[in-house]
Amino acid sequence: MKKYDVVGVGYCCVDYLGIVPRYPALDEKVKLVDFSVQGGGITATAMVTVERLGGRASYIGTVGDDDFGAFVIEDLARDGVDTAHVGVQPGAATQFAFIAVDHDTGKRTIFWTTPSVKLSASDIRRDDVVAGRVLHTDAHFPEAAVQAAMWANGADIPVVMDAGSMREGSAELIERTDCLITSALFARQFTGADDPAEAARAMFGGRRKLCAVTMGEAGCVYVTSEGTFHRRAFGVDVVDTTGAGDVFHGAFSFGLSRGWDFHEAIRFASAVAAIKCTKLGGRAGIPSMARVQEFLATTKSAHPE
Repeated sequence: MKKYDVVGVGYCCVDYLGIVPRYPALDEKVKLVDFSVQGGGITATAMVTVERLGGRASYIGTVGDDDFGAFVIEDLARDGVDTAHVGVQPGAATQFAFIAVDHDTGKRTIFWTTPSVKLSASDIRRDDVVAGRVLHTDAHFPEAAVQAAMWANGADIPVVMDAGSMREGSAELIERTDCLITSALFARQFTGADDPAEAARAMFGGRRKLCAVTMGEAGCVYVTSEGTFHRRAFGVDVVDTTGAGDVFHGAFSFGLSRGWDFHEAIRFASAVAAIKCTKLGGRAGIPSMARVQEFLATTKSAHPE
C-alpha cells in the first residue's frame, strides 16, 4: 500500500489576484471588481487538487523563510496536503505574483518575481518520492525533478510532467516522463510545429504513453497508442482562467492514481479545470469529487474525436 495517491515535486508561490473591468492605460487608475490572495504554483496547486478530490497528496518543494513561505505552507496544510518535506531556506525569497484578471473574458495578465529558493537533487529523498502511486513534476527545479523521475522510473511509478514553457532541463525530464501534458506554447517551442496535434504526435514515443496539449477554451488534443484524440472543453461561465492548467494536471494525476484509462482521466481533468474557472484564483474554485460528479451528470460531454 502506498501512503499517497500522488507525490508532487516542483514549485509553489503566492498569488495576489484582482479582477479589473478593463486593463488600464499607463498612469491610469482602475478600481478592482474583486481581490483575493491564494497559494499558487504548478505542482503545489496540483496537489491541492488531489486533496480536494478526496485523494492523499504530498508536496516536496522549497520556500524562503519569509511571510510568503509561511503562507504557502499554511495554505497547503489547510487543504490537507502533507508538507513535511517542504524545505525552508534561510534568507531566501519565496516567489509571488500579481495577477490582473479581465472581467469580461476571465483571461489574466501575470507579473511575477524570480524566487531565490533552490531545490536540488540532494534536497530530496528517494523514500519520500516513491511513497505515492503517481509522481507529478514540473521543470522549475530540473535537477530535483529529474532525480525524482529516475527514482519513480525504477519503482515502476508513472511520472506526469506539467510543461508550461521551455526551461533548462525540460528535455531531460521529458525522457523520464510517462504522461506528458503541455501547453500549446511549450508544444510549439519544443517541436516547432504550429498544429497542437502534430506536436503531440512528435512528442509521443519512448517512455511516453500519453502526450497531451492543452488549448484553453479549445480543449485539448492527446495521443496514445490508440491514436490522436480531441477533447472539447466544457462550457462554463468563466471568471478567471488562472491555474486552470495546474488543476487539469492535478486532476489527471488523481485519475491515473485510481487506475482510470487515459480517456476517462482526460475527461475528468477537463471537467475539474472548467469548474475551477468559475471562481477567482487558481484554488478557490477547485471542486470536491461530489461537485465534479454532479457536473458530469448534468453537463453534455462529447466523446473524444
